[in-house]
Amino acid sequence: MADMLPSPETLTAISSIATAIGVLFAAWQLWLGHRQSVTNFEDAVAREYRELAAKFPTKALLGEELTDEEYEGAFDEFYHYFDLCNEQVFFSQRRRLSRATWKFWRDGIASNLRRPAFRRAWRDVCSRANSDFSELKELFPPND
Repeated sequence: MADMLPSPETLTAISSIATAIGVLFAAWQLWLGHRQSVTNFEDAVAREYRELAAKFPTKALLGEELTDEEYEGAFDEFYHYFDLCNEQVFFSQRRRLSRATWKFWRDGIASNLRRPAFRRAWRDVCSRANSDFSELKELFPPND
């Protein structure tokens, strides 16, 4: 019967393998938890963007010119939008976003800044905001 028991070396090897599997499982769980927290964070920022975008005049989102009155009425939303965009750049620089999400957001910012009302507001904000929005200004200079 004693011949059927594993040797101490075999038990040590099995124990080492079990420990390695446990460590890999724990690392995988940590990675999944981190990935989920990044996803939750990105979802919260995206939700903030959608709430803000709903306040813009549809004409601005369609790339149409705004009257001076429409522009002035929407200026606060433009300012808040650029503040959110600046945060997005900051989060990207700190690696708080996935690469895919940042590419999508960066392309969206660039697309909006090609629209006349956004371009006008960005130039206006930059001329008045002093050193604010430095991350966004570096990525999207106001004179482009």
